[in-house]
Amino acid sequence: MTLTVRGIVAGYGGDPVLHGVDLDVRAGELVSVLGASGSGKTTLLRVAAGLHRPDAGRVLVGGVDVTGVAPERRRVGLVPQEGALFAHLDVRGNVGFGLAPTGLARLRPDRAARAVARDRVAELLDLVGLAGKADRMPHQLSGGERRRVALARALAPRPEVVLLDEPFSALDAGLREQVRGDAVAALRIAGSTAVLITHDRREALSVSDRVAVLHDGLLEQTAEPRELYATPATARVAGFVGDAALLPGTATGDRVRTALGSAPLRPGSAPAGEVLAVLRPEQLRLTPQTGPGDVGALAAVEQVEFLGEALLVTARPEGGPAVRVRAAAGEGWRTGDVCRVHTDGPVHVVPVR
Repeated sequence: MTLTVRGIVAGYGGDPVLHGVDLDVRAGELVSVLGASGSGKTTLLRVAAGLHRPDAGRVLVGGVDVTGVAPERRRVGLVPQEGALFAHLDVRGNVGFGLAPTGLARLRPDRAARAVARDRVAELLDLVGLAGKADRMPHQLSGGERRRVALARALAPRPEVVLLDEPFSALDAGLREQVRGDAVAALRIAGSTAVLITHDRREALSVSDRVAVLHDGLLEQTAEPRELYATPATARVAGFVGDAALLPGTATGDRVRTALGSAPLRPGSAPAGEVLAVLRPEQLRLTPQTGPGDVGALAAVEQVEFLGEALLVTARPEGGPAVRVRAAAGEGWRTGDVCRVHTDGPVHVVPVR
């Protein structure tokens, strides 16, 4: 089922937090909304869930306008940031909460309905890897297990769309990767259409079909992770989705000239004139100060970070800002070394603004 957001303007009594946001999530797709704190990510999620009424715009699920529909009638599942489990219910009760009958049906529970709910809970606990912990109380679970229960509860009523509000942010790094991988796998198996709210660029790039970058209440770019990283639309997106040196340059024809010399332009980059070259650490190379052809610009090594499998070298070329270069761990660069820095392959550029 698709999720469509059109022209959403929303705030909390003062200036709007969102300024006409458009977002399309295809059926079965996982889209991450990536942004810094205060960018409007959670407000957008609350609008989509029906927890916050927008000042303007529409929310559509499967092409049906649900802007004025109550949250419980939207068939949208929500996984909140802290899990928000019911402390008085065990794991089975938490997952099955959304399947419980309401109104008079609660007073006359149907045996068949109870059996269906019981089977659904068992199915979901198996899906999230908690089949043996149905009787545990929330305080008896680890942080990762609580996030899995929250996901299972959101999936229980078979929602059309699942919204996840930074559900892994409070977990330790190693546990976060494991729980995130398991959660994404569960969403894929369930065939869910999902929106993940996150401020973690690695998380967004690693698990998403597409990433939407939100800044100050506006979506700056929505693209597949590799496209977003390789060809960001603006300098702000370039810096937000990955480490990058943004060097002033001049684009002429199919080449761009920066402090590192002349390099070929990546097809589809900005038009000719003054631009900013987007240079990722893996696009740069270090060579000895003197060598065949003396390629690139002379530079001084200012810092060397050992990453285990590689070095991250900060070098400052003559007449330009410092750049970070990813080098092989065995290259042996040291602070104070003089070297040359040059680009490797076509360079993407963005407008100066």
